[in-house]
Amino acid sequence: MRDLILKMTMSVDGFVSDLEGRNTWMFGADPEAKAWSVGVVGDASLHIMGARTFEAMVGWWPTSTDAFAPPMNQIPKAVFSRQGPAFLRTAKTAAALETAKASPQPGAASWAEAHVASGDLADEIARLKAKDGAPIIAHGGASFARALVARGLVDKFILLVAPMALGQGQPLFSELAAPAPLKLVSSKAFPGGAVAQIYRPA
Repeated sequence: MRDLILKMTMSVDGFVSDLEGRNTWMFGADPEAKAWSVGVVGDASLHIMGARTFEAMVGWWPTSTDAFAPPMNQIPKAVFSRQGPAFLRTAKTAAALETAKASPQPGAASWAEAHVASGDLADEIARLKAKDGAPIIAHGGASFARALVARGLVDKFILLVAPMALGQGQPLFSELAAPAPLKLVSSKAFPGGAVAQIYRPA
């Protein structure tokens, strides 16, 4: 049985992106925080994400030489899309996969081999959790993450709080039907000002 971990970077006022969905503000220049985050995403047996996040990532990671590229490319993926397997043949995704063939990084082919989950969210997550192995890491975007939270599907929250206040943006917990108590598992501060907070549902 695998845990589902939701890993998100958020502002100090609780937003995971600005109102337009941009999140460039979260990529600071703190090498220790980045190395820690690379370790977190590398300690997974599966990466899951919504369709829009998949389309953004498939256009970047297969040819990237960033420190995140090895785990993002080499660990299997599942994408949630109502289109089913046809999602991987849509114009935007297909074009990105074709471009990646020109200069792929190791593991880049895993994006074309992603599992497409198109059924009920809770049922699909239950099937993925039922397998043995390291944890499942869930990435955004905001709407996909909020759906996981609202359905009570997250076993652990890894929240990297960046030293940035946005004032307004996309919140993570706004679709909860009732307050959800969390138990703090650990906390780690980094030299650049970011703080990693790890919680489990209480």
